Amino acid sequence: MLRNAKLATLGVLRRTGVFDLVANSEWRRNRLLILCYHGTSLEDEHEWRPALYMAPQVLEQRLQALRSMRCSVLPLEEALQRLHSRDLPPRSVAVTFDDGAYDFYRQALPLLKKYELPVTVYQTTYYSDHAFPIFNLICSYMLWKRRTEQLLPIPEIGLTGTMDLRTQMGRHRVVRSLIGHSEREGLSGTQKNEIAARLASALRIDYAALNGKRILQLMNPNEISDIAKNGVDVQLHTHRHRTPEDEALFRREIVDNRQRIQSITGKVPRHFCYPSGVHRKDFLSWLEKENVQSATTCDVGLARSEDNPLLLSRFVDTAGRTQMEFESWLAGVGDMIAFRRITPQQYVVPED
Repeated sequence: MLRNAKLATLGVLRRTGVFDLVANSEWRRNRLLILCYHGTSLEDEHEWRPALYMAPQVLEQRLQALRSMRCSVLPLEEALQRLHSRDLPPRSVAVTFDDGAYDFYRQALPLLKKYELPVTVYQTTYYSDHAFPIFNLICSYMLWKRRTEQLLPIPEIGLTGTMDLRTQMGRHRVVRSLIGHSEREGLSGTQKNEIAARLASALRIDYAALNGKRILQLMNPNEISDIAKNGVDVQLHTHRHRTPEDEALFRREIVDNRQRIQSITGKVPRHFCYPSGVHRKDFLSWLEKENVQSATTCDVGLARSEDNPLLLSRFVDTAGRTQMEFESWLAGVGDMIAFRRITPQQYVVPED
């Protein structure tokens, strides 16, 4: 009901010219919209997780809107510098992609090139050096593929009792059991991939064929090097997609991530994105000690010059948002009527 009322309100505001009025205002000019994307589907990932994945044709509609609404799309570093100096051009936008998945290389990058748009990829690096998918995500995806069934026990991989795959909660319990088993056994990434292969066999899924499609895999070092040579800005997202609450472990994530990115791209990354949007007060000083210049969250809003540069808001665009909602954020109206701004401070998708 509330969503329908919001969409109706946006429709009225657009028809009466409020979108254009706000987009051309000094208020909007003093603010930066940092767009956040995750995955661009290779197949049906947007049906599995619409909050993470978007079909390529929907992404192209978004990029067309950037052009039709005459947005000034800037490289992230330039955008942040101009935000700080209060020198932004009209309707300023920066485009970011989290995680650095293979689907960015295959699906999103050609579209960004087509529209000649700069982009920043916040690259997590552990899985970049392994030619297999992210464990918890591929298990969740395969279970979703069999969402009309029940799963018989597989005790050798920690699954006991019949499991109902017909509900999202039932599938989530299976994934949590698999993660718990791998943690208790102290399994390596390779060993967890073997667990995923056994699960695939039980689900009658050809795991080798699935791996060949590169679904839910990260870009490998050659692909990261290629995008960097072609102008993509590759920045920090932790090595293992996690932000430990222990300072030494947290800073190690930054160090490992930076060293790996620098070894691949030849450039020192100094901008950061919190995995899953999780941030704590203590993290700010730890990031400063690692010479991180900016950090983006998944909190919703336009960035302002007075904001803490280590707590920058973004607009997380998903398949569940309408084109009108997206355009309201380009104009600035979306920010004015936003109700919920802070993302839940918990890991939505724990990885490794």
